Amino acid sequence: MQAVLRRTLISSSPLLRHPVTSLSRSWRPSGFRNIVTKKFTAEHECVAFDDASGLGVITITDHAQSSLGDVVFVELPKVGTNVAQHEQIGAVESVKAASDIYAPVSGTIEAINEELSGQPSLLNKSPEEKGWLCKIKLSNPSEASVH
Repeated sequence: MQAVLRRTLISSSPLLRHPVTSLSRSWRPSGFRNIVTKKFTAEHECVAFDDASGLGVITITDHAQSSLGDVVFVELPKVGTNVAQHEQIGAVESVKAASDIYAPVSGTIEAINEELSGQPSLLNKSPEEKGWLCKIKLSNPSEASVH
């Protein structure tokens, strides 16, 4: 009975174009969220791992942006840079202070948030979403374990 009900609910979803008669592990309807795991450092950096992309997104925490005050400048690493865990990857300057940013995991920088160069205040407005710093491809997946 549950399988029939599940099939009916998924089949009637407006997100799907075709009825679904069976489910598999690799099947993901568009519009559904993936599992995201976050790992925080003592220095208030955060890396979020999306199970679909295999990349980690590095941000600072809301507490860090609040402690810094109004951010006026963000320095980010270059795409293609290989970094080690705990290595400095950038800096943030605010009206109150300057603070270094450290890599929560080892890997290769795959992308940076270009919007921060023109709008550093995104770190204050949305530190863990629109104010993301960079995306990293892990070189040592064991560093991603949350313990």
